[in-house]
Amino acid sequence: MDKNLAIIGASYLQLPVIEKAKEMGYTTHVFAWAANDVGETAADYFYPISIIEKEQILEKCREIGICGICSIASDVAMVTVNYVANEMGLVGNSPEATYKSTNKHAMRLAFEANGDPSPRSYLVDEKTDLSELNLDYPIIVKPTDRSGSRGICKLYSADGLFEAVNRAVKESFEKKALVEEFAEGQEYSVEFISYQGQHHFLQLTHKYTTGEPNFIETGHLEPAPVDDGTIERVKQVVSHALDTLELTNGASHSELKIDQNGQIRLIEIGGRMGGDCIGSDLVRYSTGYDFVRMVIDVACGNAPVFEKVCEPSAVKSVFMFTQEDIDGYERIQRESPDRILALVSYHPENLGKVTDSSNRAGCYIVKA
Repeated sequence: MDKNLAIIGASYLQLPVIEKAKEMGYTTHVFAWAANDVGETAADYFYPISIIEKEQILEKCREIGICGICSIASDVAMVTVNYVANEMGLVGNSPEATYKSTNKHAMRLAFEANGDPSPRSYLVDEKTDLSELNLDYPIIVKPTDRSGSRGICKLYSADGLFEAVNRAVKESFEKKALVEEFAEGQEYSVEFISYQGQHHFLQLTHKYTTGEPNFIETGHLEPAPVDDGTIERVKQVVSHALDTLELTNGASHSELKIDQNGQIRLIEIGGRMGGDCIGSDLVRYSTGYDFVRMVIDVACGNAPVFEKVCEPSAVKSVFMFTQEDIDGYERIQRESPDRILALVSYHPENLGKVTDSSNRAGCYIVKA
């Protein structure tokens, strides 16, 4: 079979996997709604089919004769990735794993049934009688099936609960939300690569956010400044949870909190690489491993290769929200330009208008 690789999504988030696949000798076939995104021109072949039209994409992939299918940093895309992979006998994750790793309520139920540490939560919609919920405040309200901080809100009392639920439900594809206890502690994310059920830890990321009520991420630091014992406990907890979700192949991005007593609570796990440049850039800079290549290798039925492609160093991504953030980037550019590894995006027109992770004013990566 020719080395035809299907990639779901064409935004700047997918550009690293498109470029890496071409570097590895694959012919790239990219599927996405036509929106003048960078992946449309970077791909060898572009098909203007929405990433949620999985049957249409399957038909085209059969016609092409692909040897693998993948995406990075998108939960929505993974539904189509795994559907096509299963239908064509390619490497992916099962329908059950796909559902449990893209629907937060199904994930909570699986964690509870299998003893994984996770906050208590309630499934709600616009018809739920919220007064009947037995809630211990503070709580978090979130859509069941979205990412990127969309529709998230923290509340300290019942004031505003109805409005918060309605906002989250409107953001949800299935029009449902979770109301759950707020897990205290520092937030981290964890990157793994799995192959045939074997899970390999790559990196732990320290997360910075705007804080309540919306918790939009402002930056990430790798490696996270924690001791080896904590790393080992994180590996055990996440590996067990990946088995719970039946995620056997490909990248995974786990979000968790560790409180002052060292207790670990799982927030959620996605069966895909972390967005916000975590998987595509920070892991490579901080570990030396080519995470993007690993994703492609696994999708095409090959074991991930653990060889260093660069010298590891501590790195940080910084997201821009205000003019002050842009001034900070320009100051580093003037005074220590060698610290800047990449300017990932720059949208000054978004200054003062940031509502979630999708419309921040820019992002750059620096040596920490």
